[in-house]
Amino acid sequence: MIYTVWLPLLLPFLAGPAARRLPASLPPRRAVLVLALAAIGLAGASTCALALLVVPGATHLPAVAAVGHLLVPLASGAPGAVVAVAAVAAALLVCCTTLLVRGAGRRQRRLRRARALAARSEGELVVLADHHPDAYALPGRPGRIVVTTGMIRALSAPEREALLAHERAHLKDRHHLFTAVVDLAGRCHPGLRALREPLAYAVERSADESAAAAVGDRGLTARAIARAALAARAASAAATPRPGPALAATAGPVPKRVAALLGVPDPGSGRAMRPLVRRAAALALLSCVVLSAGASLHAADELHDGIEIAQGESP
Repeated sequence: MIYTVWLPLLLPFLAGPAARRLPASLPPRRAVLVLALAAIGLAGASTCALALLVVPGATHLPAVAAVGHLLVPLASGAPGAVVAVAAVAAALLVCCTTLLVRGAGRRQRRLRRARALAARSEGELVVLADHHPDAYALPGRPGRIVVTTGMIRALSAPEREALLAHERAHLKDRHHLFTAVVDLAGRCHPGLRALREPLAYAVERSADESAAAAVGDRGLTARAIARAALAARAASAAATPRPGPALAATAGPVPKRVAALLGVPDPGSGRAMRPLVRRAAALALLSCVVLSAGASLHAADELHDGIEIAQGESP
């Protein structure tokens, strides 16, 4: 276990480079799902690894050994080093748990405030009297689309339809849950924070594609997003802060999203390399998840065997 247990703690740092390639390589909706599942798997494996590191050192304590009916401690190395590793792992586990609980609580409070704002309107659309151009989706039961009078004036009627279709896609596909999962996973392991930006881009791209399908015009959707982003940026100094869980069409790398809608190839990779890059990015991320999960299970199995030996039983 001393070797395999470290893999789940190291592999999340390697997942970031693969995750950055993924949104440009897979269909947006699939990329959102893959990134969220990878974040869950890697965060779970790293948390289990920390817990497994605590156990051998804890068995050096008489009270723990008595509860487990252990004749000898699990680790045969220097007791001081084993206990020190266990203490550090326990501290990290407590820190991760605290960050996770605080983050979940903060998101829940922001979500309640967002729902209270959305509840002021009976319909799907909430129009705010604000000259600053802005539009965003508020999750809730039901969700709401908030748009300011400034944004309404900045766009033509067809462009407004495309923008609303984008925000409606955020609500329909429950994108706030995917962003919450990846954000909380980043609190479990610092290496997983690198997945937040690719996930945010994939979420916006997914909503872009849904909007283009809804209005039947990719050029119109690209123009609506570009004009909305330009209008919002021009008046950013007077912007009203959005609620925490809000998802907006003007977020993320808008020029890159517009180019994707218009079918402009990414200058960073040639057409001939695209299939290879797609396979490599997906395979690398999948490998990180599989290796992390496998290493955690192997370490747990070795720990179980060690407990049986320490109890005087056959492995």
